[in-house]
Amino acid sequence: MWSWVGHALGYLPEMSLVRLAQWSFRRRRLVLGAWIVAMVGVVGLSGAGGTEAVDNFELPGSDSQDAYDLLGERFSVNAGDSARIVLRAEREVGGIDGTAARSAFAAVLAEVAAFEHVLSVDSPYESGFELQRSDDGLTAYATVQFDARSAQVPVDVAVDLIDLVERADEPGLRFEAGGSPLNEAEKEPPGTAEIIGLLAAVVILIVAFGSLLAMVLPIVTALFGIAIGIALIGLLGHLLDMPSFAPQVAAMIGIGVGIDYALLVVTRFRDALQRGHTPEDATAVAMGTAGRSVVFAGSVVVVSLLGMLLMDFAVVRGIAISAAAAVLVTMLASITLLPALLGMAGSRIDRFQVPLLHRRSRAADGRASLSYRWSRVVQQRPWPAAVLGAGVLVLLAIPLFDMRLGTADEGNGPTSRTSRRAYDLLAEGFGPGFNGPLLLVADLPKVGFEGAAVIDELRATLFDTPGVAEVLNTVVIGGGDTAIVTVIPTTAPQDAATDALVDDLRHRVVPSVLAGHSPGIDVSVGGVNASFKDFSDKISDRLPLFVGAVIVLSFLVLMAVFRSLLVPLKAAIMNLLSIGSAYGVIVAVFQWGWLSEVFGVAKEGPIESWVPMMMFALLFGLSMDYEVFLLSRIREEYVSTGDNTGAVADGLAATARVITTAAAIMIAVFASFALNEIRVLSLLGVGMATAVFVDATIVRMVLVPATMELLGDANWWLPRWLARLLPEVRVEARVDATTTSPEESRAAAAM
Repeated sequence: MWSWVGHALGYLPEMSLVRLAQWSFRRRRLVLGAWIVAMVGVVGLSGAGGTEAVDNFELPGSDSQDAYDLLGERFSVNAGDSARIVLRAEREVGGIDGTAARSAFAAVLAEVAAFEHVLSVDSPYESGFELQRSDDGLTAYATVQFDARSAQVPVDVAVDLIDLVERADEPGLRFEAGGSPLNEAEKEPPGTAEIIGLLAAVVILIVAFGSLLAMVLPIVTALFGIAIGIALIGLLGHLLDMPSFAPQVAAMIGIGVGIDYALLVVTRFRDALQRGHTPEDATAVAMGTAGRSVVFAGSVVVVSLLGMLLMDFAVVRGIAISAAAAVLVTMLASITLLPALLGMAGSRIDRFQVPLLHRRSRAADGRASLSYRWSRVVQQRPWPAAVLGAGVLVLLAIPLFDMRLGTADEGNGPTSRTSRRAYDLLAEGFGPGFNGPLLLVADLPKVGFEGAAVIDELRATLFDTPGVAEVLNTVVIGGGDTAIVTVIPTTAPQDAATDALVDDLRHRVVPSVLAGHSPGIDVSVGGVNASFKDFSDKISDRLPLFVGAVIVLSFLVLMAVFRSLLVPLKAAIMNLLSIGSAYGVIVAVFQWGWLSEVFGVAKEGPIESWVPMMMFALLFGLSMDYEVFLLSRIREEYVSTGDNTGAVADGLAATARVITTAAAIMIAVFASFALNEIRVLSLLGVGMATAVFVDATIVRMVLVPATMELLGDANWWLPRWLARLLPEVRVEARVDATTTSPEESRAAAAM
């Protein structure tokens, strides 16, 4: 019964895709017009509604969130975010107490106070703000309080503030500014990485197709998908908390998969044309084969991304939904818009040929190909090839065992940004821990003098705690029922020692102080550092469950597709090795600082806590695409001939060119984001490019032929009882195009 059901489920999507392709082909002007209207409408709505970006790292139930909630409940005076203006005054001009420094700083702050959305400016020269001046008399800062959160502060205001600070420099006086309200103004122009990635994809497609017209179709399809996908993210931002970098992440993923999906369909279309099919029949063939692969691969990527919702983190939720939306729209464009564009190109798809390249693009991938000969070389020495390939991946993966999850801050930005320079000045003047203070928020309900005793004892204990550089004055709010003790660590925000201090405060210092007092008193350790640590710890705890679920899902799907136990098991192991090697590379580059100048890493630091999970979800879907594309061809040859060795070599030869081209496009797109100034995008770009490169070279070209040669016919072994339980799932079926009458063909061609 399962076999019959599986066959039916496989047949229906095939025929529906073929019919959809034929309908889109025949109604190509209508389909193109509908996509244009959809793009203009969604982009227009998104532009009119504005953007709502929120980097929400809230974690209900955590200690840091308890501190934040208590402050929000009892101290909600300042609803907006703040920025800092930092002054460094040299000794030759009298330091920060010199006349030049006082006069220049006063002029800057007076002008800033008149800016739109600025509530107040706390000058270091005012009474009560003496702590905003360093002990060495060379550094001082002012706090600029806005009436809105960072995302709502107009970029023009932030730009004006940065320009003012840059103009204020005088001999011996150096002004810098930092803070989250300035982040948007300091970003590099949007689209830079996307344009580089698209240009690289254009070059690769020209080399692959040898035709300018054939190259244009995947690019246009991807651009439609990305434009609508990013606009949808803008609209979703009014309903969900969307991180500020969500559009760039979605663009990186959407461009890569969008061009790849269209590449598979266009390649099948051109092959069908060369076999003598009419353009409409060739479109049906392409959609019944490559189109099914696109739907399968795209669905797997969307499902795996949405699986991140189970982690239940606000920022992860926004990233997952935005990336899934981009992939979904590009997938829909590949099965509707692309057939319409193929109908417009028709048999003229190879027009505007590029000399030399076009002839090469028509070369058959047969037994004379380099891929076939390479497979034979590997199969003749399978053990050395398998050991060497696996050894390289294990070697690359070794750094991942030192991976430390965290979150980057302004200190990881390039020194060309004023926010990074302000960060460094504050660390130099006030100590490395100044940029990441810890807030101990005490809830003192109706305890009277005992509350004051608790705070005094807590402060005395903190002064003697290793890792604490300074304990600032206590702030009592809420009628005396809430107190805030600010602790400055001796180490920088991203140091492992700072995380250790948070644990020490929570598990030793605070419990020891509260042990002899009323049970109603509670102290939570909060602050940005504590919040990021809680977020990273929760991710670390749940990541193994997520990875395990993904591996089990991939095993079951591949077992149903290839009717084998060893093939999906081998694929799962290889996926872990390739993704592990990518993790190892990003740890070596971004955490250890290896080759930091090559990759433009301004300062080493921890790995963004959600990146490994995002990479795993994406690479799982992408590797499944390549896995199915290659192994389905190998199984097809094996079923036909019964020769495992020949099937592996022939399957590799038949698919190597398309897989190599698709992988090259992915690598180029992801690598272009590696040069982005936003650290998390650079990190994600390097990791994804590494994983795809390893997957398309070492895994597909070395480990697959070597291990399949070693396993022989056992590759395709499946117990009979299990075979009866599993449904038959056909991902890429052979499709003979549904024929059309001459009248229908002429009518379609005339449209």
